[in-house]
Amino acid sequence: MSERVSQPQLRLALVQGDTLWHDPEGNRAHYAKLLEPLRGQADLIVLPETFTSGFSNEFLSRAESEGGPTLEWLHEQAQRTGAAITGSVQVRDGDQVFNRMYFVTPAGDVSRYDKRHLFRFAKEHERYAAGKDRVIVEYKGWRILLQVCYDLRFPVFSRNAPDAQGEAAFDLMLYVANWPAVRSYPWIQLAKARAIENLAYVASVNRAGTDGNGLEYSGDSAIYDFKGKVLAECRDAAEQVVFGSVSMAELQAFRAQFPALLDADAFEITDR
Repeated sequence: MSERVSQPQLRLALVQGDTLWHDPEGNRAHYAKLLEPLRGQADLIVLPETFTSGFSNEFLSRAESEGGPTLEWLHEQAQRTGAAITGSVQVRDGDQVFNRMYFVTPAGDVSRYDKRHLFRFAKEHERYAAGKDRVIVEYKGWRILLQVCYDLRFPVFSRNAPDAQGEAAFDLMLYVANWPAVRSYPWIQLAKARAIENLAYVASVNRAGTDGNGLEYSGDSAIYDFKGKVLAECRDAAEQVVFGSVSMAELQAFRAQFPALLDADAFEITDR
């Protein structure tokens, strides 16, 4: 396997926020208060899906343009906290609107992932455009796969296939979500499954509270190791921040001991 210099421990802060309904300015102020105590406390801060508005199909007319106020806000927060920060927001790109996950570093680097799997049950697929590309970010020597909510149910798209040298594609998977409490059991079990099958850490961040459609959210944000073991979790449905660290040495040692990725099936993902 190729040598890769990585920060041995990556400190994560999961922000399980109670997102305000259809209030981008209010949410930016609200989340800024939650982030204020995190200065110097984390390497990576993870916010929920659509954290400026809540998960709403009626918000398309107010979708931001690329480079809009929320991306500017993410730059400010990354610099202020000294951590990379990620979460998703509705973004209008040309004549389409995407559920776009940004990953912004303190140095100002920006990565973008557009949610591929649109939630048909809520008619998301009729209003939003689906992303096509899988996005893996390299940060502090860690390879991080970006995913949004409903993507969690589709393991083929997140398969951690190794390259010709046996190097895994990623080390950590991020899932940001607005996942209702009525389906909380699948949310927890699927996150564990993604960690186990991909021999990778998973950080899954869900919102808290009740949205403008009356849907309740139980949060259940957590960090899982490569065996599906809970490393850190939000223990109730309230708004909160939880911290946890992931270890590159422990990950590499387990992969060397149990190299299941080398036996994975080869395949290609194509659009229908």
